[in-house]
Amino acid sequence: MTPSARLQAAIEILGALEETGAPADRFIREWFRARRYAGSKDRAAVGERVFSVLRHRASFAWRMQSEAPRALAIASVAAESDDAANVAAVFSGEGYGAAALSEEECAAIAAPARESPPLHVQGEFPAWLEPELARSLGENLLAEMRAMGERAPVDLRVNTLKATRADALQALRAEGFSAEPTLYASIGIRMTRDEKLSALSRSPLFEQGCFEFQDEAAQIAAALCAAKPGERILDLAAGAGGKALALAAAMQNAGEILACDIDEARLAQLAPRAARAGASIIHPRLLTGEPPAGPFEAVFVDAPCSGTGTWRRQPELKWRLTPARLAALTRTQDGLLDTAGALAPGRIVYATCSLLKCENEDRIAAFLERHPGFALRAASEIWAAETGSAAPPGTDRCFNASPLRTGTDGFFAAVLARKD
Repeated sequence: MTPSARLQAAIEILGALEETGAPADRFIREWFRARRYAGSKDRAAVGERVFSVLRHRASFAWRMQSEAPRALAIASVAAESDDAANVAAVFSGEGYGAAALSEEECAAIAAPARESPPLHVQGEFPAWLEPELARSLGENLLAEMRAMGERAPVDLRVNTLKATRADALQALRAEGFSAEPTLYASIGIRMTRDEKLSALSRSPLFEQGCFEFQDEAAQIAAALCAAKPGERILDLAAGAGGKALALAAAMQNAGEILACDIDEARLAQLAPRAARAGASIIHPRLLTGEPPAGPFEAVFVDAPCSGTGTWRRQPELKWRLTPARLAALTRTQDGLLDTAGALAPGRIVYATCSLLKCENEDRIAAFLERHPGFALRAASEIWAAETGSAAPPGTDRCFNASPLRTGTDGFFAAVLARKD
């Protein structure tokens, strides 16, 4: 593919993404699966262009005064070159390439910079979300948003049913990977260079079930459950089972984990993952009506949320979130917490991959008003008791992680326990 053809492919993908709820990375893979003429370098270049636009959509739209996919693509090229002639050259209009620039598009590129852009443009987030982000992040809002625009690292969780972290590190390095222990999670590994990372899922270590892909913040949240061998634990919104697998390892594969979800496709991924991990205590269950029968020593609620903490990995989520969607999510979160309260004589762990107080602290405060028999346990004290180490930054009454604060995804976790 020519550079111009790659641009046209990116424009077409950006347009199609506006009509689908599929994750951008998966959609791009499927798009190219139907277009076998594109080589690996073409796929990589087009994917990088699409993600660059998704990460910088607000500033690109501000530059062009348009949110049309073509305008955003033009701005992405202009951001790489100050020479308007170079930009025009890429839009050649030849063959399968992007059409030549119009006079209006040339004028937009050549136009001098306008006044200083507003905060939502500087921070690359939806304008309507600014009040809630400001309430949640305070004076660090812009710094947090800029950190959220960086590429996310790849973290692994060592499956202690199969290996130790030291052994996994040694084996990964022997395979040529660059890996280091995570700063806070005791069984985490961070891949420190991008080379070869696409081969990780083909590593013998992965095929043997010795590690799973999981961000360090999610590992910390799972550790705050303080799961013990022999317990009965409910993973109430299990998805594909990442937290259930972490809990099974913490329980030394002794006890029972009931992993429930309403998404059959995602839940179907858990059984083969559990088999590879050697986690036989996990029992997936599709929720179609009544909640599972309790009691449970702990209920883990990995609640559906806005995903604002994962914008580094899924920047398309920024532009798909709406006020109505956010309001619906908070209602779902309240419902899950109420269900957990009815099933947990012991403790509830509530977690989201969100930075927003309306999905985090506000939901905990509302739950405690509805359920005065519960109290918030300090996450910092639980971490100290479980690990014997200092708590990660952002850990006090609750656990609040972010790219700026902890170098991880944005994540929240709170532990609730029944009063004596």
